[in-house]
Amino acid sequence: MAKVRKIPLRKSVVSGEVIDKRDLLRVVKTKEGEVFIDPTGKKNGRGAYIKLDNQEAQLAKKKQVFNRSFSMEVPETFYDELIAYVDHKIKRRELGLE
Repeated sequence: MAKVRKIPLRKSVVSGEVIDKRDLLRVVKTKEGEVFIDPTGKKNGRGAYIKLDNQEAQLAKKKQVFNRSFSMEVPETFYDELIAYVDHKIKRRELGLE
């Protein structure tokens, strides 16, 4: 009998949807207070997830969701970087590179 693997699920901080971890993007806050995108999903620190979706990235910037998730002021430039990264990842998926 084949062993059934559990699919890791995580909740998006923007929409509140519970989705397969592979369809989400992890954002990490370290103990030093750095906030950055974690493409591997394995870096140390507090993680928060958003769906790989342009509208969700725009909404994250509008609502400043990571300020609330990490209890700190996240710079506006990070949100712009996040939007560009999500756009890049979506285009790569459409081309079949991922």
